[in-house]
Amino acid sequence: MHTFDNVTYLVNGLYILSFALFIYGLMGLTGPKTAVRGNLIAAVGMAIAVGATLISIRHTGNWILIIAALVVGVVLGVPPAKYTKMTAMPQLVAAFNGVGGGTVALIAWSEFINSQGFSHFDEEPTVHIVIGSLFAAIIGSVSFWGSLIAFGKLQEILPGRPIGIGKLQQPLNLLLLLGAIASAVVIGIGATGAGVSQLWMIAVLVLAGVLGLMVVLPIGGADMPVVISLLNALTGLSAAAAGLALNNTAMIVAGMIVGASGTILTNLMAKAMNRSIPAIVAGGFGGGGAAVGGGDAGENKQAKATSAADAAIQMAYANQVIVVPGYGMAVAQAQHAVKEMAELLEKKGVEVKYAIHPVAGRMPGHMNVLLAEAEVSYDALKEMDEINGEFNRTDVALVIGANDVTNPAAREDAASPIYGMPVLNVDQARSVIVLKRSMNSGFAGIDNPLFYADHTSMLFGDAKKSVGAVTEELKAL
Repeated sequence: MHTFDNVTYLVNGLYILSFALFIYGLMGLTGPKTAVRGNLIAAVGMAIAVGATLISIRHTGNWILIIAALVVGVVLGVPPAKYTKMTAMPQLVAAFNGVGGGTVALIAWSEFINSQGFSHFDEEPTVHIVIGSLFAAIIGSVSFWGSLIAFGKLQEILPGRPIGIGKLQQPLNLLLLLGAIASAVVIGIGATGAGVSQLWMIAVLVLAGVLGLMVVLPIGGADMPVVISLLNALTGLSAAAAGLALNNTAMIVAGMIVGASGTILTNLMAKAMNRSIPAIVAGGFGGGGAAVGGGDAGENKQAKATSAADAAIQMAYANQVIVVPGYGMAVAQAQHAVKEMAELLEKKGVEVKYAIHPVAGRMPGHMNVLLAEAEVSYDALKEMDEINGEFNRTDVALVIGANDVTNPAAREDAASPIYGMPVLNVDQARSVIVLKRSMNSGFAGIDNPLFYADHTSMLFGDAKKSVGAVTEELKAL
């Protein structure tokens, strides 16, 4: 008995240490300079939590299965994390998040089987096991299947446009949710009786899974960054519920941390788009089509093309240049070329800054990660609220593949679908140079009047090649 108490104290102490490392690591993620260190600290905390769990089950665990599971996890997890390009990081985040949600759903199913599905123990399952397992099953299944759809849209396996069934979409989603909850209630009521058919648990998982599919499919690609964050929060909450069912303190605390941080981030991103979370979940916006954002932008005007030489001359004789990165920079992997171009401009006495919109790219912080990889100075990265007041004092704004986050219709055109969304005030710069492959609209499927403005010129082509050409012209000046 004395040995058991000592081991219990040891496990609890390790859990407390791991929680502290989780929180300290999360604090490090608030800034680019400390993000890598914070991630490593949190990883160490997770390793300690796993070790503590293994100690706690030393007498009851099937070590062959545990070791096999650890090996499979390492083999499947390390290669994609190591070799996935930064441009595909949103897809990787969606996939890993989905795996987490699916794991929680399987744990809930396993707990059901062990406690009441096929085995009848002398002790009835406690309330916290029943409620925790059912909540984890519903939310985990929604997160898993929803994350698969998000992955498919980001990877362009599925169309980025909303895919739904019109006015019947929301009633269908409500029916699926009520069906999953009703099945869970049947299980909960039967938990105190002679047991419940496993078909009810399968119904919970299937209905919740279909709900996850039907919720994310109608959401357009422009909202995917918010969706990823929301699904991440759901996975955290489901993990906390599973921890409650398993009586595992580490899962409870880690899940709540992920759930809380994901919820806060989702709310901040929704505010950055001036949209409510229910409106985003309702779907129907952002599809990569060719809709005009209101007014007659693009109908009676033609965009002006420019050359790398002209762009280089404009920037070489500017006092300040603001670079506005978007997903086009990520696709072309142009961040290193941009850094080289900026260094040349700075040697010529031009001040270069980077305007970062909260939802630029396809995941939170996408542009920050890419530019940090290219070793761009953290001090040069300016958030939207900090940089917007400087555009009217800027000689040249260089937009690299950013569409929706620079659209002035969000401020000026009440008929635009993105009206009210905070955007970068790029149109207020004295001169605007836009790097794009073509005149196609962005992920929201809305035309951008900025591209047809008198002081805007378009440099068409792959962003990396275009920036490289500008750099070569700068060297010749």
